[in-house]
Amino acid sequence: MTQTTSTVLLDPAEAVALLQRLPEHALPERLAALRGSVRFDLTHDGHVVTSSVVVLTDGVVEVVPPTDAPVDVVLTMPASHLPDLVGGVANAGLDLLAGRLVVEGDADLALALGGVFVVPGTEADPVAVDPRALDPVTVARTLVGVPTAHLRSVMAGGFRHVVLEEVFSRLPTFLDARRAGRCDLTIGFRLTGRGDGETERYVVRVAAGVCRTAGPGLVDTEVPERRDATITCAGHDFLRLATGHLAPVAGVLKGQLKVKGDKAKALQLLSVLDIPSADQP
Repeated sequence: MTQTTSTVLLDPAEAVALLQRLPEHALPERLAALRGSVRFDLTHDGHVVTSSVVVLTDGVVEVVPPTDAPVDVVLTMPASHLPDLVGGVANAGLDLLAGRLVVEGDADLALALGGVFVVPGTEADPVAVDPRALDPVTVARTLVGVPTAHLRSVMAGGFRHVVLEEVFSRLPTFLDARRAGRCDLTIGFRLTGRGDGETERYVVRVAAGVCRTAGPGLVDTEVPERRDATITCAGHDFLRLATGHLAPVAGVLKGQLKVKGDKAKALQLLSVLDIPSADQP
């Protein structure tokens, strides 16, 4: 996986100064709940040019030089991208999907860190780094040209549950009520490819022109247990499907989408959803 090449080299001292100012823009109550260490590896032309470790303890943020001591999470990005990321111009979730940001280690700490700092000049909203703020059309555009191997890696890691929760929670908004008016179907999704080998299960129910979803991280409990069909696929292929980068019929024919049960109803579900695409305005 290749990161985007930075065109402007951020001076190491500038990078440290930028990180040292993070507490000025932190939400105290959220910051107090975080404990751990985060190493920022900043690159230029694909090589790490400077590193700093941010230590979080009882609401205090300390920026120190890297040592041989282990850290909880490592964030790698082009040096020129750091100001945009901490300033709220860039979105960490999109950067991760596109390969501009690499997260190694405690993904939960990395996600929590993103919700601590606000955009300079604002009070509490939006936070500077909100990887959960994933607009479907923007995600579809971001994934254009991204290697499958990179998506597979991202969807095997700690960011996976954020992506899946976002996609399934938004599915009801993609429903074409006119086309779905006479639908009555319940489709299960069995998603593989997680780093620990576990499988997530989600359910989508369409009836009377209304779509409901249930699964890990979702709160809807009104989806029945009965399934008309179950679609099994890898997490990265589901992401491609949900962003218009994998055609349903082609996915079935290539074995990327395996359908157990009523194949017609499984395809019917996908036909009544207006899946976001990269060419949407």
